[in-house]
Amino acid sequence: EVQLVESGGGLVETGGSLRLSCKTSGLTWDDYSIGWFRQAPGQEREGISCIDNFDGSTYYANSVKGRFTISSDNATNTVYLQMNSLKPEDTAVYYCAAEILVFDPQRLCSPPFDNLNAWGQGTTVTVSS
Repeated sequence: EVQLVESGGGLVETGGSLRLSCKTSGLTWDDYSIGWFRQAPGQEREGISCIDNFDGSTYYANSVKGRFTISSDNATNTVYLQMNSLKPEDTAVYYCAAEILVFDPQRLCSPPFDNLNAWGQGTTVTVSS
């Protein structure tokens, strides 16, 4: 069974930084793409950054491009999201999700997301103005 556990959320001031972690288990690393998604109150879930573990290709939504960096560590089966220059509009619950044999991080990050079977429980990021 694939399991994902997020950590690293918290309260930060505008312009600050946070690093989120997504610890995975139960998956064959190179077969999966893993992504970061977020959902603010009253808004649709958004795919913000995804990575394919097979070749390391990445995708970033325009809303985070240039500020966020996704990376993966196959030694620890963990995917990270380094978030810099945070803005109040980045406030949301952040989730990671994994999908097998996608090989296209943009596709993983694009809706619909209902077909993604493995999700973490989420970690909350709050950016104060």
